[in-house]
Amino acid sequence: MKKTITVLVVVFVLLVVFLLLGPFYILYEGEQAVITRFGKIIGTAAESGLKIKVPLVDTVVKYPKMILSWDGDAQRLPTKENQFIWVDTTARWQITDPALFYESVNSLTSGVARLDDIIDSTIRTVISEHYLNEAVRNTNKINEMNVIEQVQNIDNLEDAEQLRNLTVTNTQQESIKIGREGLSGDILTMASQFTEGFGIKIIDIVIRQIRYSDDLTQSVYQRMIKERNQIAEAYRSYGEGQQAKWVGKTENDKKNILSQAYAKAEQIKGVADAKATNIYANAYEADPEFFNLWRVLESYKKTIPNLDKILSTDMAYFDMLYGVETNR
Repeated sequence: MKKTITVLVVVFVLLVVFLLLGPFYILYEGEQAVITRFGKIIGTAAESGLKIKVPLVDTVVKYPKMILSWDGDAQRLPTKENQFIWVDTTARWQITDPALFYESVNSLTSGVARLDDIIDSTIRTVISEHYLNEAVRNTNKINEMNVIEQVQNIDNLEDAEQLRNLTVTNTQQESIKIGREGLSGDILTMASQFTEGFGIKIIDIVIRQIRYSDDLTQSVYQRMIKERNQIAEAYRSYGEGQQAKWVGKTENDKKNILSQAYAKAEQIKGVADAKATNIYANAYEADPEFFNLWRVLESYKKTIPNLDKILSTDMAYFDMLYGVETNR
């Protein structure tokens, strides 16, 4: 009996020691593990739950099983025509073979660093082999678009159409064959060839943003300014044409008004002259001698003050001044 109790105590102590050494480990949802014994891989675990290992001998290295994100730094890269652009890329990846991942890169940090090298170099290779428009655009729809310039403050439909024709800018862009999505696919295909040997699967690589470098941005701005200056010049030309049109119309209206006023003035003067002539005729008939005297005196009032010298008064014009009977 005493011997049995001793055995039980020993077993209990061994069990406690075994439990204290940590024979169990928990694998949570979204985790996977590699079990090594003296540095050699003896197995992997992918199902979540309570697991058992050999204490002091086995080592459990856990890796995430879920899809991970990769965010690289923006790179300044040359295109095929040697135009520099900033390319910002993101990717999704997953550890599909934890044993191979452990053997090749060991830690998650090292795996991310290896991804940095592979994806960055792949992006640089693909971008440098294609033209700028392939990296910027996805389709050729821009060449199918018909942009109609909005004409404001023009009431006349004919003038609005004329101005719209002056401001139209038909810029035909070069057609693309691959596009940004195609380049992303090429980057993914090329990068996957290198990551398969590390137990890594790249799900997708997306070009998140492409930004022009400073020199290229300035060139784009200059082209935009040139196009807007052409439109501004069209508006200016249209305005000058409208100004000339209204100035000509104003001059014609002015001439018509002056012509009508002159005709009316001449008509009034004619009526007045007729009335004056009639009054003169009536006055002459009433007293011809007095009318003749009055007319001559009125003539003297206008002519004599302007005469500087008179060489002779032996003229019929001065008969009224000196009298008809005056000796000459």
